[in-house]
Amino acid sequence: MRADSRKSDELRPITIERHFTKYAPGSVLIGTGDTKVICTASVEESVPPHLKNTGEGWITAEYSLLPGSTPMRTHRESTRGKIIGRTHEIQRLIGRSLRTIIDLALLKERTIWIDCDVIQADGGTRTAAITGSYVAVVDAIRWLKSKEMIHGNPVLQSLGAVSVGIVNNTVLLDLCYAEDAAAQVDMNVVMTGDGKFVEIQGTGEEYSFTDEQLAEMLMVAKKGIREISEIQKRVLEESGI
Repeated sequence: MRADSRKSDELRPITIERHFTKYAPGSVLIGTGDTKVICTASVEESVPPHLKNTGEGWITAEYSLLPGSTPMRTHRESTRGKIIGRTHEIQRLIGRSLRTIIDLALLKERTIWIDCDVIQADGGTRTAAITGSYVAVVDAIRWLKSKEMIHGNPVLQSLGAVSVGIVNNTVLLDLCYAEDAAAQVDMNVVMTGDGKFVEIQGTGEEYSFTDEQLAEMLMVAKKGIREISEIQKRVLEESGI
């Protein structure tokens, strides 16, 4: 029995509230169980130096755990004077995942900045950030189109992410923190809505796993991301904009 009585292949309840903040063209509050992340998408009329005069745009991300998001206060990384390795890894994961499903040439020479701020952490913060950021980016692109700043639709596919792991020799979908802490294997899977893998991050914790277990984890993750894609689709259709 899981801590919250879910089935082994069942997602935590997902809520996605669009237009959560006033100023960003795209903003979302996503909740996956007790994990809650604010994802905003802002537009900047410039690109990194390596893209100047190429005609292509860019998508990049920043990620942070807010101080009150964990049981013991998390220190702001700005007060330490540097970003820790885990944060760098997550930021790069979010950015490159979103670039996979966007035609950057249609953005022209502008950057979409994704900011993911975890306001409550209970496992799966990076996967929730990716799932919510996709919706925020779609709204930012709709804003650009409404201003006639871009033409055509740069969104090639939907994008979702979920965690999966082995706990007590059982494959579980969408781990909460208690399950993640006890996991023999922990994996994060990013996929497009049409079922293609974007990234797979998996490791054993003093444990090795077989081909069969890997196949089962990927199968369960794919099921979860199909369900996430349907939720994203419904949310994006709700207001008709």
